[in-house]
Amino acid sequence: MVKLKLGNLGTARMFPSFTVRSCETIEVRVQITKRDDGAGLLKCIRDDRSCTWQKQPDRHAAHFALHDLTHFAVETTLGYRNAFFGLLEQGWDMDDVTGKGGRGPLPAEATEVESIVGLLDAERAGGVIWTCEEFNQFSKARQLTADEMRQIKARRSELFGRWFALGTGQTLDLEFLGAAQYRTARARPG
Repeated sequence: MVKLKLGNLGTARMFPSFTVRSCETIEVRVQITKRDDGAGLLKCIRDDRSCTWQKQPDRHAAHFALHDLTHFAVETTLGYRNAFFGLLEQGWDMDDVTGKGGRGPLPAEATEVESIVGLLDAERAGGVIWTCEEFNQFSKARQLTADEMRQIKARRSELFGRWFALGTGQTLDLEFLGAAQYRTARARPG
């Protein structure tokens, strides 16, 4: 039987085979609303109900919805927690994740992800499909395996399909599970 000390509240007794799962299943709700010019309005709502958002006003605005969806695919597939969406989950604002905000330079993990996403954007913009070996030749970040590349591209393709299916004013709603992604612990008899 496992006993937990609860301070002045006493001791709680638990059964030996219980499973603990974080109550927080959604760290950040990611919403991208399609505007009439094809661009997206990105809004991230944290578990504490605070939010940050961004609207790209320039002629390249339509690119950023796809760029953000590529970030989502890379970060969720490879398990990054200190890159774009992970930093937003941790309370960073949109201005901060540029590396020019009040929080200072980005963590190394965030710059690594930005490099991967940038290469995937370049591949897409060039209208070519690189092999994993070709991708890794250009990469200054980590080298991806063929399986990782396949999983990222499959996830990105699914997200792009959902984005392109939206009409003006409709919202793509995603859940970024962040660092607390299904933490599970088995209690041991003690």
